[in-house]
Amino acid sequence: MSLSLVQSRALLGLDARPVCVEVHLANGLPSFTLVGLAETEVKEARERVRSAIQNTGLEFPANKRITVNLAPADLPKDSGRFDLPIALGILAASGQIDGQRLNGYEFAGELSLGGDLRPVRGALAMSLALARPAAGTSRTPPKLVLPEGSAQEAALVPDAEIYRAHHLLDVVRQFLPGGGAPELLDGWTRVAPALAQPPPVYPDLADVKGQAAARRALEIAAAGGHSVLMVGPPGSGKSMLAQRFAGLLPAMTTEEALESAAVASLGGRFTLDNWAVRPTCSPHHTASAVALVGGGSPPRPGEISLAHRGVLFLDELPEFPRAALEALREPLESGQITIARAAQRAEFPARFQLIAAMNPCPCGYLGSNLRACRCSPDQVSRYQGKLSGPLLDRIDLHVEVGALAADALVNTPPGEATQVIRSRVVAARERAMARQGSANQALQGQAIDAQCQLDTAAAKFLNTAATRLGWSGRGIHRCLKVARTIADLAGAQTVQVTHVAEAVQYRRALKAAH
Repeated sequence: MSLSLVQSRALLGLDARPVCVEVHLANGLPSFTLVGLAETEVKEARERVRSAIQNTGLEFPANKRITVNLAPADLPKDSGRFDLPIALGILAASGQIDGQRLNGYEFAGELSLGGDLRPVRGALAMSLALARPAAGTSRTPPKLVLPEGSAQEAALVPDAEIYRAHHLLDVVRQFLPGGGAPELLDGWTRVAPALAQPPPVYPDLADVKGQAAARRALEIAAAGGHSVLMVGPPGSGKSMLAQRFAGLLPAMTTEEALESAAVASLGGRFTLDNWAVRPTCSPHHTASAVALVGGGSPPRPGEISLAHRGVLFLDELPEFPRAALEALREPLESGQITIARAAQRAEFPARFQLIAAMNPCPCGYLGSNLRACRCSPDQVSRYQGKLSGPLLDRIDLHVEVGALAADALVNTPPGEATQVIRSRVVAARERAMARQGSANQALQGQAIDAQCQLDTAAAKFLNTAATRLGWSGRGIHRCLKVARTIADLAGAQTVQVTHVAEAVQYRRALKAAH
């Protein structure tokens, strides 16, 4: 036959959409034409496929007019993932393999000039896309054939049927004309799901001495899913605290681990060692808005999406470009980011916990008991003014982290270990999940009124504090959600005045410092 069809996938955001690779051989002047809105790296597949077929001892139809169409034509295609399906399409159209036996399979992989298969980005997203439409139906999902470096991560999806191949010839042998069922030969194997990984190991919070207020704020943040801003002089331990925050969070569920791994796979960062490990992304303060929220053509995830189900740590917060910080406002509320371009639109998940740190002034020692601040009031005002009110209003907890004196740093015993604090966090998170099915930070609208009911004394206290401090409606709601988390940590059924008072302190710290 002179026409063959091979199935593959293209990535648009976290969505792996089906692509049909159509190959037609015709008489005429020899040519190799590739159409279907292909990026430059896809068009370069012509040379890789030609060399790979010839160098493996197969016949390349050089005297034919070859047309390859990647359908649908309006879906952008990028990367070298289409090398393998294009090569198989040419071999099927020229009769060297049985095109009918390709039915029920999908292929992705980059080819070397010698025919070796190289890993591709987004293998886990492709496997998820194959498995999810088949859930709850009798349809058998297609089998997915991938290179060595990508097949293992794709096999993490439950019930996925993934095959691993090392070389183009490993795939060709399975679909030779006149054969029976594909045999499992050397170089072609079905990949079993990865064995259970040991529990992830995070840095221990016991390494941080003192800083009781900051440790308490991080415990509340972990229990309720809240964001935190730490303000303090250089060397006070802000970075150490932030780097140990992920260890306080509950263990990831399988669904959360798959979501996080799929986004990391899109960015080319996933390894099996990171399975079920909550990510901590800490971009440098020179990062642009595109680096943080994602972008490019086609769109790729940014740091906030790569921190999905984990932690985004922004050190030296006022030093980030203003546009980059303002871009965080929407995903902090919605938990996702939409990247819209003239020709395409992509959505990425971005349900992260923001841990931010900053100095109180340019020199860093405003309010310090160890060194005098040398900044003028105007310099302090300009420095703190780099953070907009709407952004600060979206950060739930603001805590001052003071510097420890030398004798206190040396003589203070280690604090509570991460494991001890995590046990309280998990218990509080389980109370919230049993009550409302989500973390307290995710409460919206009427759910806030229903789950954060205050007694008379607590309501009066909150109204007085909000009026005196000039809080917005968002600020009041965020204080309510923090108070609900504090009550969960205390094992209380209702939010009481002591819980509200502690929550108010984490908003007042912002007013005092800024």
